[in-house]
Amino acid sequence: MFSKSKINEPAPKSTDPAKPAAPDASAIPAAPAKGSEFKASAPKAKPPASVLSSDLHITGNLKTTGDIQVEGTVEGDIRAHLLTVGESATIKGEVIADDVVVNGRIVGRVRGLKVRLTSTARVEGDIIHKTIAIESGAHFEGSVQRQDDPLTKKGDAPALKKPAPAPQA
Repeated sequence: MFSKSKINEPAPKSTDPAKPAAPDASAIPAAPAKGSEFKASAPKAKPPASVLSSDLHITGNLKTTGDIQVEGTVEGDIRAHLLTVGESATIKGEVIADDVVVNGRIVGRVRGLKVRLTSTARVEGDIIHKTIAIESGAHFEGSVQRQDDPLTKKGDAPALKKPAPAPQA
């Protein structure tokens, strides 16, 4: 009923030195068709986080699919994959990220799948999260709300366009 797997066994020795042993056809992936445009490539390395230094003051919104580490001041909204707020940093605006680590100050709403307030964090605003961790010593004023999908605001779904009313004659 069951047969022993031949994966870990050595390949059979060929008696003909000019002809190597044929590998098992089921172990070789099928070659892509000649017209196929698939090309194997090494996975791209994740770029390092963008660092906004402590002497930098930004007025405006930031949006990236990567990581941001803020050490300076940002007056505006930030959207990122991972946002790390340094101890000397201040953000005045809404923060939306998959992961949010707050060591500094945020004045505004925080939305994240994972939100972590360290002992040096100061947050003044609501936190909407999937998971949250608040260390002892963190300062927080606002409300905390758990949502399965905190990254999308309620009512963010695209509204259906209503047809324009017909002109009256």
